[in-house]
Amino acid sequence: MATPAAVVFRGARVFDGFRLIPGAEVLVVGDTIAEVAATVEQPAGAEVVDASGCTLLPGLIDCHTHTWGPDHLKQALVFGVTTELDMFTDPDFAASMRAEQAGARPPDRADLLSAGLCATAPGGHGTQYGIPVPALTEFGEADAFVQARLAEGSDYIKIIRESGNLFGRPIPSLDRRTAAAVIDAARRRDKLSLVHVMTLEHARESLEDRASGLAHLFVDMPLDEATLDAALTGAAFVVPTLTVLETACGTASGRSLAEDPNVRPYLTGADRIQLCSTFGPVQLPPGTRLGHASEAVTRLASAGVPVLVGSDAPNPGTLHGASVHRELELLVEAGMAPEAALSGATGAAARCFRLLDRGVIAAGKAADLVLVSGDPTQDILATRDIRQVWKAGVRFDRESYAAALESAVDGPSSQPPVGAEEGLLSDFDDGTLSARFGCGWTTTTDRMAGGSSVAETSVVEPGAAGSRAALSVSGEVREGFAFPWAGAMAWLGKAPMASADLSPKREVSFWCRGEPRELTVAVMVQGIPRPIPVPFECRSEWTRHSFALSDFAGADGSELIALLFWASAYGPFEFELDEVRFD
Repeated sequence: MATPAAVVFRGARVFDGFRLIPGAEVLVVGDTIAEVAATVEQPAGAEVVDASGCTLLPGLIDCHTHTWGPDHLKQALVFGVTTELDMFTDPDFAASMRAEQAGARPPDRADLLSAGLCATAPGGHGTQYGIPVPALTEFGEADAFVQARLAEGSDYIKIIRESGNLFGRPIPSLDRRTAAAVIDAARRRDKLSLVHVMTLEHARESLEDRASGLAHLFVDMPLDEATLDAALTGAAFVVPTLTVLETACGTASGRSLAEDPNVRPYLTGADRIQLCSTFGPVQLPPGTRLGHASEAVTRLASAGVPVLVGSDAPNPGTLHGASVHRELELLVEAGMAPEAALSGATGAAARCFRLLDRGVIAAGKAADLVLVSGDPTQDILATRDIRQVWKAGVRFDRESYAAALESAVDGPSSQPPVGAEEGLLSDFDDGTLSARFGCGWTTTTDRMAGGSSVAETSVVEPGAAGSRAALSVSGEVREGFAFPWAGAMAWLGKAPMASADLSPKREVSFWCRGEPRELTVAVMVQGIPRPIPVPFECRSEWTRHSFALSDFAGADGSELIALLFWASAYGPFEFELDEVRFD
């Protein structure tokens, strides 16, 4: 479809990012809003959009995501999110998205800004995704860390204060002095700093240390005056992420989205599973409840602290794009006025993150627009009834997107990975941990969930059946965690945590040898919070093992994220793998 030179929106209410304008017309020329007035002159050849009974919003901004591939950004755009503010991803992926955005902004996906790698402790939150993270061991490393992130292109700095104690999974965390040093190093370079917190203590300390904003609110205790005062004194903002906190507290926050008739046509079966999933059984300490965060939202907003919209997608219970609409609903339920909640996803979000070209409907701003039926300033659920989405002055074809999903009969939203046609994932004969498709091999251990097990991977010679090389996996499974594991994993998608469609395949096979013991092969599937395991016996001689994909209960080959091999019995272990295939 040819893009018109100009577009005029007539008959709509206009929410400009901060307030509702009951009667206004909006003229878009190219990728820019040219005029907002009671009446605008219609240029020759302009498309006229009859927006009677509708509300025109700025493109929505999700202020907390984790984006692992372009598909996530396209999915966001389907639901009116034209900008995602990522809080941890592969810096190479983020750099490639920035390069695309530096020219003509891509009209078929949301824009991406990113923190890149987060500041965390060795073995702390953020180290579990298979991406090498330069963890900080003491406060003197803060300045170099921030400088390195900015050299990679990070748009702001993300800091982790997460002990895991709230969820019964203790993990290492940055101490206050080190986190404060990172905040200071970012501020001296005029960069924003956001701190991941889950407890009131970490929130208060971060605000007292002049963090720009909080990424999450706390669910352990009510907001106190000291924390509120620190937020006001430091002119900080807050991204509560109530939708992921609700899921962390045991309720799948996205369940209502999965059944909403305005949302469902744009979801795959795996998307609906994802929205209805939780973090699994978690024993929360007495007194922990979502209400602490909800009540804090009310007090913070009433005091004038900017409260922004963030989903933390794609965690369990969340989905890129769609979960912004659930977050808006939860913020209003918490006591925010609908206009204030909408501003937290538009004008206020752009102002706090210094995005001067977007987030508002005004002359000279980016033509990122969402047209919804009804009036979301009266009923926040109206944001889900999207009629049109425009990105950089180009209308996104939501109808074709939905039709493609319907024709696939709820098939996978992921794509068959390039290189998977012949079936071989890895034979390691090139001497590296790379793979024919996906992102290659890395270690996996229970440290990501609070354990202390360790693992190492390397390529050794010779391999199985006369081949040149094999993957060696060694380490130690240590006591102190309820479900211990250590081993190796291969990401199967185009980016870590991105899924791949291997549904044409029927089995996974591999050679293995090592100390005789029981090992586990498992797959991670989009929307299922835990790996799906199958045990097998490792033998001292090379042995070929084959398992049907149907042996992994709940997996059909679509939406596969990773293939894992691990030991779980306490003590040292060592095994080798070769010729890993999907056929």
